[in-house]
Order: sequence, then C-alpha cells, then structure tokens
Amino acid sequence: MRKTEGPFTREIACQQILIEDSSVFSVQWTTVPSDLRPRLSAEFLLERYLAYIRRFTLTLIRPMVAADGIAFRLAGTRRSLILFTPPARREGPGHESLSLRICGGFLVQGRQCDRGELSFMLDDDVSGVRLTLRLTDYCPLLLGSSEPSRLRKWLYRFTQAYIHKVVTVRFLARVYADLAGGGGCVRVVRARVREGEDL
Repeated sequence: MRKTEGPFTREIACQQILIEDSSVFSVQWTTVPSDLRPRLSAEFLLERYLAYIRRFTLTLIRPMVAADGIAFRLAGTRRSLILFTPPARREGPGHESLSLRICGGFLVQGRQCDRGELSFMLDDDVSGVRLTLRLTDYCPLLLGSSEPSRLRKWLYRFTQAYIHKVVTVRFLARVYADLAGGGGCVRVVRARVREGEDL
C-alpha cells in the first residue's frame, strides 16, 4: 500500500476469468501491514468471511458449519447453494491457508461436484501480509457445460460472478478497516495471475 495526496488508498487486486475448460478462476487480495500478523490466521479469515456472507445477504444465505463440512444454505429451506468439505490446512515458510473443496450444491453443475476449491491464504512478503481469497476450478450451474453459450456466459458474468466479486472485495476492505482502522478509500486493480477469458 502507498500513500497519495489526500486519504489513504487501499488497493485490492482482482481477477475473474473462465479458463480453457470453462471453469471459473477468481482471486482477490490485499496487503496489510506486517505488524498485524499476530492477529491474523487463515481460520480468522474463514470465520470472518462466513459471518460476512450472512450479514451481506441479510441472512438470505446462511453458512452452516458441521463436522462433515460447510453448507451455504438458502434461508427457510434445506437447499444448499454450495457444499464444501471440511477445511484443509496447509502451512509453509511465510504461508498458511485453509482450502474448502466444493462437493455439491444447487449452484454447481451436477457432473462437476467433485471439482472446485475455495481458499483463504496468508502470505508474508516484504510489503506486509497478503490476504487472499481464491476460487479455482468452479463449474457453475449457470454456465451449463464446458462449452457454454454466449448467453450463459453473459448471465453468469452479470449475476453470480459480479456478486462474488463485490462480496470478496468488500469483505477484504472490511477486514483491512477493522484491523488497521477505518477511513480512506478502496481502489480495485486488475490482476493477471492466469490466462483466460475475462468475466
């Protein structure tokens, strides 16, 4: 992060694409000061994210945590929009993550329920601590198949993909503000991590 004239600007990097097999790759990250590291963990990010989903959707979507995984359930029903396996933790020098594998749900293509992963990552670097949310190999029901029509791509881009981007960007901005103090503004910058068709 850097200071410019006037209010402090927080940058959040973002990329959302369809890769060659028409699965979704989506990543957003921001960097917080290194002195906040003792207050951070991958578990912290996951817990805050689940609470934020509930609040952002006005409890319309209710993340349910159980021993066999996590379900994003539609309020008033037993229907799960997305089902995840229990989080798997990974650690290494300057890195930690929790990854939730997608294993079902109404918003997932029926034949692709064994694909996709949502990850919450922390990485230490010279500029601070990078907080990352990454969705990989997700096959949305709206796209229908590995060869979606232009209409299906359009529908997905301006509904589910847009909502996911807004949620993750606002979530990262909220986490930063809560940890480092409010004020300033947020600027979303385009990232290029993988090659694919922009969403």
